[in-house]
Amino acid sequence: MATERKMYCDCPTNYQDASPNTNICPICTGMPGAKPLPPNERAVNAAIEIALMLGCKIITNQTIYIQRKHYDYPDLPSGYQRTSLPSAKDGKLDGVRIREVHLEEDPGQYNPIAGAVDYNRSGVPLVEIVTEPDIKSPEEARRFLRTLTRVLEYTGKVRPEAGGAMRTDVNISLEGGRRVEVKNINSVKGAYRALKYEIIRQRERLKRGEAVVRETRAYLESQMVTVAMRGKELEEDYRYIPDPDIFPLILDQARVKAVGAKMTEAPHLREARLVKQYRIPRATASVIVSERELADLYEAVAREVDPKLAATWFMTKLKKVLNYMKLRAADIEFTPTQLASLLNMVKRKQVTPEQGELVLRELVKEPADPEKLLLRLGLVPLKKSELRAAVAKAIKENPNAVKDYRAGRKEVLNFLAGKVMKLTQGRANPREVSKLLRTRLKRK
Repeated sequence: MATERKMYCDCPTNYQDASPNTNICPICTGMPGAKPLPPNERAVNAAIEIALMLGCKIITNQTIYIQRKHYDYPDLPSGYQRTSLPSAKDGKLDGVRIREVHLEEDPGQYNPIAGAVDYNRSGVPLVEIVTEPDIKSPEEARRFLRTLTRVLEYTGKVRPEAGGAMRTDVNISLEGGRRVEVKNINSVKGAYRALKYEIIRQRERLKRGEAVVRETRAYLESQMVTVAMRGKELEEDYRYIPDPDIFPLILDQARVKAVGAKMTEAPHLREARLVKQYRIPRATASVIVSERELADLYEAVAREVDPKLAATWFMTKLKKVLNYMKLRAADIEFTPTQLASLLNMVKRKQVTPEQGELVLRELVKEPADPEKLLLRLGLVPLKKSELRAAVAKAIKENPNAVKDYRAGRKEVLNFLAGKVMKLTQGRANPREVSKLLRTRLKRK
């Protein structure tokens, strides 16, 4: 989670920016006699917000113990990981039930090839989300993880860096086999590929009459295969005990209400509302809510311009421009009013959609009044009298083309339209040009 300090100490959490083993103290490295601080309040509130986003019931007015989960691994200096009892349960997202949400502290980073451990990450707050076994295929898992990632991004409470925000453990159980867990996958694509590989591996073993044993495996991203790590631990193998150094959490309704009052609307709920409120297609709403900042911008623009026109431009032209420039909606610097002004010019046919897209590109690069950008691009709106004069001139200067059109060769209209566009230096609306030419060419 995106907090400035670790879960039980005051060490900073920018573990990727710091030199190895510099953001550490006796608490997060598990030194004998070191006593943890109370749980990071920002992390606790963030876990509540994430759970509410997932439709979970927050466990209030009950003792939530912080437990020690014991296991031996080089990245765990104390020999145990602190993990809470569930702080929320019984949620649902994208048709998948959420069993529970609880808090944990991150271990360090172990490089088995180099035999080196960096404890900068040790103690960084985690929220763990556990689903019920409702996912039936790698494709369903991929879709669910994409939806979950979007929900987490909406909260603004998770770290944004690739590979740092979310790690996934996937569990696979085929009929006739034991459950296998693949640990610490760093991407949605990795989870999909690990599941595809593991299902094939287990099927082949079962076909040959071999047992699929209960175990924990690792996913090797470079080879797209899973390899055995250790026999799968049972619950009792971790020897859970309440941490005697930390008071248990007790969440009250006042805290939950305070968090809920400030939280952002969940993306899947916002998508449904946009469809109903603005009467736009669900596919369009899905694109708009893909980024919280994009949805915020859309709703601000929709207050000043036709919501359906705005939705079409957001789904097609704005997303295309942002993707081409490798930008996210959070990088946008122009104001909603500037974009609304441009869309109103398109609606009033002061500029063509094609010209509008050119202005939009400039608007993303260097925000300014759209009319000034039109002047800068040499796209001064054409007066109707100028357009009529250009059409008349094109007809007069191309009598053979006019004769061919009237003889039934309708494709000649494109030739004449091209002549008009050249005369107007590309400022005319091609649709208006074609319409006016047809009207004029009907006259003898």
